[in-house]
Amino acid sequence: METVVSGIRSTGNLHLGNYYGAIQNFVKMQYEYNCYFFIADLHSLTTHPTPADLHGNIKQVLVEYLAAGIDPEKATIYIQSDVPEIFELYLYLNMNAYLGELERSTSFKDKVRANPENVNAGLLTYPVLMAADIIIHKATKVPVGKDQEQHLEMARTFGNRFNRLYNTEFFPEPYAFNFSENLVKIPGLDGKGKMGKSEGEGNAVYLSDSPEIIRKKVMRAVTDSGPTVENSEKPVEIQNLFDIIKVVSSADTYAHFDNLYNTCQIRYGDLKKQLAEDIIIATAPIRERINDIANDAPYLRQVARHGAIKARESASKTIREVREIIGFRSF
Repeated sequence: METVVSGIRSTGNLHLGNYYGAIQNFVKMQYEYNCYFFIADLHSLTTHPTPADLHGNIKQVLVEYLAAGIDPEKATIYIQSDVPEIFELYLYLNMNAYLGELERSTSFKDKVRANPENVNAGLLTYPVLMAADIIIHKATKVPVGKDQEQHLEMARTFGNRFNRLYNTEFFPEPYAFNFSENLVKIPGLDGKGKMGKSEGEGNAVYLSDSPEIIRKKVMRAVTDSGPTVENSEKPVEIQNLFDIIKVVSSADTYAHFDNLYNTCQIRYGDLKKQLAEDIIIATAPIRERINDIANDAPYLRQVARHGAIKARESASKTIREVREIIGFRSF
């Protein structure tokens, strides 16, 4: 059975984009692949979270992974920092990662421009840690978006470089993978692009948002003054709302508002009210499970402990063999 690895940074709540774009696929994958889903708390250290924020965010993501349908009996769900073998492989890979290639990383250059006062070594070697996350389990499939494809290419580079340096075929090549052909992309409410935690508070609807918060966020979504010509093309901010409706509402609802738009009769207030209620209905089961799981501390401890044990079984086997290949041997 092929191995799949994927992670989500421990930066707090999951949103509709995470759920419809990735986690629903994770839920399907866990029945057909050997899946490792981790909470990337080490990666989040590049932004210097406080201890309270770090712990709270890890818990929130773990709770929401479980509430969204990840089954710890079917897949291995674990916290990245609970697997110290990742740190060790990260060190070994760093010894053969070169400054020039790390500085050319698109994400590193973007981070430097956005935060020139926080250009730390963790940001520079972020692709190396991501490579360690993947190849520690000798994964061949990695569900990633377009923005992560360069990191995945670098993971192949580091794995292949290790193989060449030590004249082995130990690490397989990992490739991008989507379980379904048509990956759902949820746009943000601000009319600018995809839904995301880093795009601003008003951009995303979180799975844990209360109905009141969802209504407020959706009613503040960006719109224009309305169409003046029948059957005109929708501007981006309006198309974004229709794209979300297509996911969370019925086909009849989408057709109803699409017809109103095409005949210049649409009232955006009505559209937003309907969209908010449909989001509330679509997320209600997850929201209820979030509340139940968040209050079950013994279950969360059990899941985290069980996941760490399973992940370390795989990771420790890899590290033992890597140490032997490199030449670290007991006397």
